[in-house]
Amino acid sequence: MSTFDERYSQLTDILEGAEEDLMKFYEKGNKAAGTRARKSLMELKKLAHEMRQEIQEIKNNEL
Repeated sequence: MSTFDERYSQLTDILEGAEEDLMKFYEKGNKAAGTRARKSLMELKKLAHEMRQEIQEIKNNEL
């Protein structure tokens, strides 16, 4: 499995996990689901940051 496949899989896993909690929070007002959604979004932010750094390193090394 390539790095892209691994990273993409991680992104989709986090989003799919957050989707249900986001729906519960916005549609039903479930506060605990909001907390779980915030945690998932923080994980997504961290992963996105790591990916941005990885992309920048690859770009810099190829030039």
